[in-house]
Amino acid sequence: MSILLRRHIEQIITLTDGEFDYVLSHFKHRKFKKYQYLIQEGDQVPNDFFILNGLLKASRTDEQGKEFIVQFAVEDWWISDPQAYHNQTIATLNVVCLEDCETLSLSLQNREKLCAELHKMEHFFRKKTTAGYVALQRRILSLISTNAKQRYELFVQQYPKLVQRVPKTLIASYLGVTRETLSRLDSD
Repeated sequence: MSILLRRHIEQIITLTDGEFDYVLSHFKHRKFKKYQYLIQEGDQVPNDFFILNGLLKASRTDEQGKEFIVQFAVEDWWISDPQAYHNQTIATLNVVCLEDCETLSLSLQNREKLCAELHKMEHFFRKKTTAGYVALQRRILSLISTNAKQRYELFVQQYPKLVQRVPKTLIASYLGVTRETLSRLDSD
């Protein structure tokens, strides 16, 4: 379980065994069942989650019951409601398991402690946050400047493994198209 986290961190920084053990001691290992919520809209968001195993989605449902998927997350990715987590406000997103999942959760308090005590970890989280902002910008630009076919092709190119694991209805929601439109694009 800890090997995946260590490899993930060491893509950016190097830790001694002692440093990694100290970092790991700030995380809590958790297991969730398929369809279980990690975060529900309206609740507090005390943790950010590093995915060890499984598939999750972060979404919001409007008053008419239409779901808007913000993010998928699989092994070696992070998921939370960033606004609620970092600002310590209530969740505006739901985060739910699409498969049984195993995570390492990190409270904001423990994250801040790690960053204050290990400059390397502050650097790690800054790099991860920056990468997240860049990905979000790419996603927003894709939604506003490409057509459905282009968005689907980009999704398949960027996330080929997700195409096999995520139901088409959810991919359609993520891309901002109907299931029928996605079926036509998938058969082209």
